Amino acid sequence: MANIKIICQNKRARHEYFIEDSIECGLMLRGPEVKSLRDGKANLTDSYASVERSEVWINNFHINPYSPAQQFNLHPTRKRKLLLNRKEINKLIGRAQEKGYTLVPLKVYFKNGIAKVELTIAKAKKLYDKRASIKKREATREIDKAMKRGRS
Repeated sequence: MANIKIICQNKRARHEYFIEDSIECGLMLRGPEVKSLRDGKANLTDSYASVERSEVWINNFHINPYSPAQQFNLHPTRKRKLLLNRKEINKLIGRAQEKGYTLVPLKVYFKNGIAKVELTIAKAKKLYDKRASIKKREATREIDKAMKRGRS
């Protein structure tokens, strides 16, 4: 059984994008970055992934500097390499080059002591799509409330 500890999530991504497919990938980090992640000092809000020279990189992933290791700290939003198999990278390249698709990281977590990122292939929602999903969510809430009142 895998021991999973979630560090941070990109909750806004589910509102902004249609999530189509997800892949678990490793994250290449330096020592102070790992310690800062273990403290839960990270932010995925504006991050995205890109494919450059058949390698996948995560951009704008903010990891706060680890204060006890001040001389070894790196830039908080530097590009970090994601670790994937060649087959998975080729799949991502094909899907990411289609019009309207992007690679969005959903969450960062430790799985058995190793830092992992859940990377998704997503398509951006239009404004009317966002309104429709909000309306649908509110309708299900209303139905659930009515069902609870009926049971009581």
